[in-house]
Amino acid sequence: MSFGVKSRVWISIITLILILSGCFNQKTPVEKIYDILEKVVAKEKGFENQQEPLVALEKKEKAAYDQIMGLGLKQYDKVIKLADTALEMVEKRKQHMIEETESLKESKETFQKVKEYKNDLKDRKLKKSVDQLYQIMMDRYSAHDELKREYMNALKYDKQLYGLLKNKNLSFDVLESNVNKVNETYQKVYAANKKFNRLTKDYNNQKLAFYKMAGLKISE
Repeated sequence: MSFGVKSRVWISIITLILILSGCFNQKTPVEKIYDILEKVVAKEKGFENQQEPLVALEKKEKAAYDQIMGLGLKQYDKVIKLADTALEMVEKRKQHMIEETESLKESKETFQKVKEYKNDLKDRKLKKSVDQLYQIMMDRYSAHDELKREYMNALKYDKQLYGLLKNKNLSFDVLESNVNKVNETYQKVYAANKKFNRLTKDYNNQKLAFYKMAGLKISE
């Protein structure tokens, strides 16, 4: 009988220790939000990894296009070869954009978890800061959707143009019309990219402001 009583006492003490341990280790809403924001950074590594090869391909393709324009129909075989090379680059650029988009999709899925904790913040200023941060980031994701849409359109018109350049009987009017279409589309790409970059900068600034306001020690 005595043994049974002691066992129950020890079980009660162990249970209490486990409960208290859980309370002590529980993270605050600020810490939970911080963890999410840092996971978002990790999720966007894939996005960052696409930038350098994408820019390199764009430059090489531009060089091939300039060569084609400089050759004319007198060197038709070289034009065909360069056009085929440019078409390969278009496909590679498309794949990089798909991978970039996938990375941001994962980033968005992680970032949206901020909603679960932002209403738990008791400090009004902190909550307002996170609300602003959340809105900026969601606008940024929307801006990238727009950028992807315009970029894919540009790639489609690029393919059409290189296909036309392989036509020995291509008329100047048709060429000019398609070149204009490509240029107009890339103007939209430029505008969409500019908007995305601005929102990225705004997000990083707002995140830093939130970290400082919350008293989180981070390196700028």
